[in-house]
Amino acid sequence: MPAETRQTLHKTFQLFDLSSLSISSVGPIFSVAAAGSAMVHAAGAEVPLAIVLIAIPFILCSWIFLSLNQHFPNAGASYHWSRRIMGIDYSNFQAWIVIMAYFWSIPPILIPAAQFTLGALGVHHPGVWLQIVAATFWALFAAGVLLFGARITARVTQIFLLIEIVSVAFMAIVGYSHWGPAAAGANSFSLSHIHWAGVIVCMVVAATIVDGWEIDSYASEESRRPRITPGWGGLIGAVSVVLYYLLIWPLLLHQVPLDQLQNTSDTLSLWAATVSPQLLPWMRIAIIASTAGGLWLTTFILSRALFAMSRDGVMPEWLGRLNRGHVPYWSVILPILLAMAVVLMQVFFPDMRDLFNLVLSAAGFFLVAEFLLDGINMMRFLLLQHRSVRHHFKAHHHAGLLLGSLVVIISLSAVEVLFFIYGPGYIAAGIDQTVGVFLLLGIFYVLWLRWRKTEQRTYVFDEVELQEISNMGPALLKE
Repeated sequence: MPAETRQTLHKTFQLFDLSSLSISSVGPIFSVAAAGSAMVHAAGAEVPLAIVLIAIPFILCSWIFLSLNQHFPNAGASYHWSRRIMGIDYSNFQAWIVIMAYFWSIPPILIPAAQFTLGALGVHHPGVWLQIVAATFWALFAAGVLLFGARITARVTQIFLLIEIVSVAFMAIVGYSHWGPAAAGANSFSLSHIHWAGVIVCMVVAATIVDGWEIDSYASEESRRPRITPGWGGLIGAVSVVLYYLLIWPLLLHQVPLDQLQNTSDTLSLWAATVSPQLLPWMRIAIIASTAGGLWLTTFILSRALFAMSRDGVMPEWLGRLNRGHVPYWSVILPILLAMAVVLMQVFFPDMRDLFNLVLSAAGFFLVAEFLLDGINMMRFLLLQHRSVRHHFKAHHHAGLLLGSLVVIISLSAVEVLFFIYGPGYIAAGIDQTVGVFLLLGIFYVLWLRWRKTEQRTYVFDEVELQEISNMGPALLKE
């Protein structure tokens, strides 16, 4: 199916824009502030080890994304690549995984965004309605940033990212200049006594704080050089945020007692109040900026995935409609409305809160699953299909990338299996059943798409892409 004008996203982004999106999408300051307590609760002083262990396959994944972008740039990214490489049914299951990973990542951003904002305004124990108002404000703000077009999204993101970068610099300068004696629990790390169960669970939680860099792959159709710059921005983003975490986490673990880190809802504000109280107001502003950026960029990823799915007949056609800014507006509005509905149900139905917390905690599992499936996609592509599309580049081989794909598959498969074993004890009882139910629903989703017998397609950029599909064989244009 060749490109049509009404389906064309506006080509705006350059490498600087994509790198900014990739770093800001991770929301490094927000991620540490909001997820830090859960990570310390699981792994204690071994949090940096968990980050390094999960970062290795994730950085390898960014290399995989770079290569797949060079061959198959598309707004659907992971979903589209599996369609081209593995076939329609497999792709439809990965579509479900992508939706679960990114949609269930939005409500956990909206609620802290409201709480952090009200806390910065001096409202430390807000009522229900005040939290709803603040969450609604950020939902509308995020929708506005996205609906006004890719250029506005990039510029606003860069302004908010600048606040984050300056904050990280100040935190490092202040923190390392006040190193001092170790806080209680800081010396509990020992390579000979690693609590691997906690580290494994922390790795899954850490998946939610080291992902987001892949946004540039979902923005590939909006890149001015779609076969070149997408992927590089993600690689830069992945490496940058890991370096940031390895810079900041030693400060938190050395200067704040472990028991306090485990029992706070905002680890960075706790650190600032402990080490340098005059830095606290600025830190709160930085956390809000990071939270807001993560909100609209997570929605950006999901909106482009839904847009691509709608073109292929996997999702309703109206999700692919573009506004004057060449933005798939329903694919932006619908996830935000549904996320706000989840927030409202959490607030007004306390009896359902535990259930929603289980579901929201499962987002990390599905994020890891997305990258695991991409590793499988890459290995099959290199072993069976690479030669048929290699003519676009100089003759080359990918022995290193093939090995990287194998490492990703083995390591992330192990993480997912161990999550089922240790998750109930470290996160919440029933988390394994919750994930299992959603995986089963994914299978039913694939079967339903087959049962309804609606024509499914594979949308491509141009005639060159169409030729590649015809050369590959198994991934057909239509089912």
